[in-house]
Amino acid sequence: MMYDLVLRGGTVVDGTGLARRRADVGVKDGIVQHVGFIPESASAASTMDVTGMIVAPGIVDLHTHYDPQLTFDPYATSSCYHGVTTVLAGNCGFSIAPTKADQRDFIAALFAKVEGMSPRALEGVDWAFESFAEYLEYLQGRTGVNVACYVGHSSLRRWVMGEAGSERKATADEIKSMREHLREALQAGAAGFSSSHAPTQEDGQGRPIPSCFGDLEELKELVEEAGLWGRGTISYLPGSVIGGLDADDSELLLELGELSRLPIIIQGLGGRNKTDVPGAGWPEALKLLQRAQDRGVALYSLLRNHPFDRPINLASGCPLYAGVPSWHAIMFLPHEEKLQKLNDPAYREVMRTAVENPNRDKASGSTLPPPGWDSVYVDVVTTDENQKYFRRTISDIAQELGKTPADTMLDLALSEDLAMRFRWENISESWDHSVRESMKHTAMLMGVSDGGAHLDRDDGSDWSSFFLRYWVLEQGIWSLEEGVRKITQVPAALAGFNDRGMLLPGLAADIMVFDPETVGPYSKKPVNDMPNNEHRYSSRPRGFYATIVNGEPIVVNGELTKALPGQVLKPHQV
Repeated sequence: MMYDLVLRGGTVVDGTGLARRRADVGVKDGIVQHVGFIPESASAASTMDVTGMIVAPGIVDLHTHYDPQLTFDPYATSSCYHGVTTVLAGNCGFSIAPTKADQRDFIAALFAKVEGMSPRALEGVDWAFESFAEYLEYLQGRTGVNVACYVGHSSLRRWVMGEAGSERKATADEIKSMREHLREALQAGAAGFSSSHAPTQEDGQGRPIPSCFGDLEELKELVEEAGLWGRGTISYLPGSVIGGLDADDSELLLELGELSRLPIIIQGLGGRNKTDVPGAGWPEALKLLQRAQDRGVALYSLLRNHPFDRPINLASGCPLYAGVPSWHAIMFLPHEEKLQKLNDPAYREVMRTAVENPNRDKASGSTLPPPGWDSVYVDVVTTDENQKYFRRTISDIAQELGKTPADTMLDLALSEDLAMRFRWENISESWDHSVRESMKHTAMLMGVSDGGAHLDRDDGSDWSSFFLRYWVLEQGIWSLEEGVRKITQVPAALAGFNDRGMLLPGLAADIMVFDPETVGPYSKKPVNDMPNNEHRYSSRPRGFYATIVNGEPIVVNGELTKALPGQVLKPHQV
C-alpha cells in the first residue's frame, strides 16, 4: 500500500484502555490503515519519526463555544495546540445558527456578554448563513479541526419569536414552530440540543438570556423532540447549577433523561467548579447520580479538572463580581468616579462584607459566586513598598494588617491608583481533594474548556495538557492508557462519533503525538490576533509534537500548517 502518512517508532496508546505498545501507524485517505510494523520499504508520501513519543487518538472536547470563531479561525486555537482534533460547540443554549439577518447583532452581543468574547472581534464573523443547515454546509471544507454543534435554545427562540423571545413565554404555536426548526437542524446533523436557565447569564442588554424566558414545559417539549430523533446528547444548565442543584432541578434532570432517552450533560457536580458554595458537595451529587442510575437515566457532569486562573483588574473593571451588586456597580465607572466611590466611607461600608454575602436570589440579578479571599493573589505591583505583598493572598495580608479582606484589597489598589493587579487562582488542597474524589465516577466527564470563550480573562483550552501532566503522569490517578481513553474514546462514544476516539484500523485518523516526559501546560499570554486586532489570551503547551486531523497534520512542533482537513461530524455517522 502507498500510505499518505506513516508515523514510525512511537508508542501507541490506542484509546481503548488496552496496554500501550511500540507500533508504527499507517494512514491513507484519512483512515488508519495499519497499526503495527511497517517496513522501511513501504511507500509513504510523508513520514514522521516519533520515536520516544506517545501516539494516541485526538482529543474530543465536549464543551466549547468555537462556533463563531471557526468562521474566521479554522483551527480552533488554542485547543488544537493541545491535541484536540474535535470540538463540540453551541453549548449553554447559544449557537451561532440559526440566526436571521436582522438578529445577528443580538446574537453577537449575546456571545460577547455571556462568553466574554470581544464585540469587535465578533465583527469578523462571516455571516454567510442563516439556518442551522446552512451553517453546517458553510463549515464543510473550511476547518482544520473537526466540528460538531448543538442547536442552542436561545438562538432557536430568537429565530422563531424575534424580540419577543427575550420578553415572554412562547405560545403553543411558537413552541410547535421551534420543534419543527429543531427537527430540521437535527436532520441536518446537529449534535443535539442545548439550553440554559442559569441566572448568571445575561444578554447584551443586561436581560436574562432568551432560554430563561422559556418555561419548563417548553424545555421539555424541545428535549422530547430531540429524543424522537434519537441521536446526540442534551446539554443543559439548570437554574440552580451555580450554587448547588436543588431538589426541583435534580428531579427535572431525571425527567429530561426519561423523556428523551438521550444522555443529559450538565456541569457543576464535584470539584467545586465555581467556588466553595453550600450544596455543591460531592455526597449530594452521589445521591443524585445513584438515583439516575436507578431510573435508567444517562446523567453526566462535565468536571473542570484544571484550576481557574483569571486576572482581576479594578482599574479596567472585572466581571467576576457580577453576583456582588455593590462591587459590580463600580467596576466599569469612569476612573475618577470609581475612586470617589471607593473612598466614600458610606459606600465602603456597603462593600466591606458584600463579597462574603453575595446575591443568591436569581430574581434580583446575577448569582455568580465571587472569588474567595484565600484564592485571590496580588499579581502585579508598581511601588517598592508593596513588593512584599506580591503573590500573597488577600486573606493572608488581611490577617497581617488586621483589616477585613475587602478593605485590604481596596486599600492596596488605591495606594497605587488602582494600578495594582490581582489574580484568582483556585488551586488549593481542598480543590485538589474534591476533584480527585469525584473524577473517577463513571458519570464524570473531563473537560469544560469553554474553548473560544472567556478570551477576556482566561483560555481554558489547556485543560487537556493539565489533565495529562498533573492527574495522569504526576499524580497517577489514571494510568496513561485509561487517562487517554477518558479524553478520547469516552467523549467520542458519548457524542455518537463512532469512527473517532480510538486509534484502530478502519477508523478516522485523528491523532495526537506528545512526549510523556514533558507534556503539560506551558504559557498563557495576551495576543492581538483576533479580527480588528483584538486582544485575547492564548495558551500553548509543552511536549505536543503534532495534531493530526483525518490523516493531515494541522499542528507540527507548535506551528499551524495550512491544511484544512476538518469535517463536520454528525452523531452516529460512520
